[in-house]
Amino acid sequence: MATGKSHPRTFQANVVDVRSINHDVYRVELQLPERDDVSFCAGQYLSVNLPGAEPCYFSIASSPKEQHLELHIQTSPAWGSAQKVIDALTSGEAVTLQLPHGKACMSGVPDKPLLLIAAGTGFAQMKSLVEYLRSTEFAQPVKLFWGVRHHEDMYLRSMARQWEQDWAGFTFQPVVGDDDDSEWSGHHDQLVRAVLASGMDWDNVEVHASGSPTMVYALMDSLVAAGLPPEAFFSDVLEYAPRV
Repeated sequence: MATGKSHPRTFQANVVDVRSINHDVYRVELQLPERDDVSFCAGQYLSVNLPGAEPCYFSIASSPKEQHLELHIQTSPAWGSAQKVIDALTSGEAVTLQLPHGKACMSGVPDKPLLLIAAGTGFAQMKSLVEYLRSTEFAQPVKLFWGVRHHEDMYLRSMARQWEQDWAGFTFQPVVGDDDDSEWSGHHDQLVRAVLASGMDWDNVEVHASGSPTMVYALMDSLVAAGLPPEAFFSDVLEYAPRV
C-alpha cells in the first residue's frame, strides 16, 4: 500500500459525456487536453471548481491508466452544489479541475487480500481500485461490499456482477436495506454486520472504505474490535473528517 503524495494541480477539462444512469446519479466523462501530464493514484479524488463557488469533491471512478476521467455525481434537492456541477458540465463549456486529492489510495500492488466497502456513490472509488488491480493481474482475493438504501440505488450492479464473472479472485456482495421505514443509519449498521460476517482473516487483510463519516467510523471500530490492525484500514474520511 502506498499513499498519494502528489500535490494537487489545476487543469482545464473538456466534457466528453454526461448521462443519467439511475434516478439521481450521473456518470460523467472528462478529457484533459494533456492527459500524460496528469498523474493520480487509484482511489484518489478531485475537485470541480466553479466560479464563485466552493470546490465540490468527487472520487475519480476510472483507473489511472484510462485516458478519460470518470465521475459518479449524485444529485438531490438537498445537494444544490452537485446539481450546479451537473448544470455546468452540461453547458458545453470547459470545467476547472484540481487533482489529485487524497492519501487513502493505491499506487502499488498490496501483498494481502483486499476488502473493499462502499456506501452509495462510494462505489466510484472502489471502481477505480478494482480496475487498477485488474490491470496489474493482482493475484490476491478481492471482496467488494456495496451498501445502498434501495435496489435502484445500486446504479452499476451489472458492472460489479461482470467483474465477479470475469475475475476468479473477485467476489461481490450487495447489501440492500430496501425498507422505507428505516433510517439510513440502520442501513449503515446492516452493512457493518454483513462485513463482520464475511469470515475474513482480520490479521491478514487490507480494508478500503468509502462512505459517510458515520458509516466509516462505525465500520472501522467494529473491524478493529474484531482483530483488524488499525494500520490496515484506509479511508479518506480519516483525513477530511478526523475525530477530535
